[in-house]
Parts: sequence; structure tokens; C-alpha cells
Amino acid sequence: MFILHEFSIVQSLLDLIEKNVRENNGKYVTKVVVKIGKMSGVEPHLLKIAFDTFKEGTVCEKARMEMIVQDVIARCKSCGKEFTVDNYSFVCPGCEGTDIDIVDGEDMYLISLEMEV
Repeated sequence: MFILHEFSIVQSLLDLIEKNVRENNGKYVTKVVVKIGKMSGVEPHLLKIAFDTFKEGTVCEKARMEMIVQDVIARCKSCGKEFTVDNYSFVCPGCEGTDIDIVDGEDMYLISLEMEV
């Protein structure tokens, strides 16, 4: 069973891809690369299943999806150290501060498309 969240993400992704294909006079897409942050709320395996199901009849029908799963990267406001957040421990390993900014790992991005023109 598909989760509505991943379905709506795939719909938005397919819309964005179709727009790019039109703007670049493409015929169809052969490869889609997305970056998914571990804190994005997107489940990569469900996204892949949804993409493979709903790409039928679109410019992505022949496309394969490649996913880059992005760790959560934080920066300590006290000492400036950037670090990978492990096990949802938002504590700086340098100074043990907890006043941090999340630098990466909260979003999902369409990184690239390969298409036939």
C-alpha cells in the first residue's frame, strides 16, 4: 500500500520533470537522480515504489531512479564545527553544545535528469 505522502511527492516530481523535458525539447527521460535528506520525511523505498508505479504513461516511463540519501549535517553555533548527526543526537562532538543549525539533510531535491532529445 502506498503512503499518500510519497504519492504526492512523486506527482510533484513527475510534474517538475515533465516541465524540464518540455523546456529542453526532450522526448523521454532515462534517468532521474534525487537527493533525499534523512530528516526530509520521505521514505526512499516507498518513493521508489511509487515512482516505478506512477511513471507509466509519462515521459519517465523508461527512466530509472537513482537516490542519494543525505545524512543530517549540523553546525555548532558555539564552536563552528560541522558534524554528521548520528542516532538523532543533536550535540556537538567538539564542545558538547546544543545550539546548532541544520545545514543539510532536511530536504529532497531533484539533482539531475538524463533525457533523449
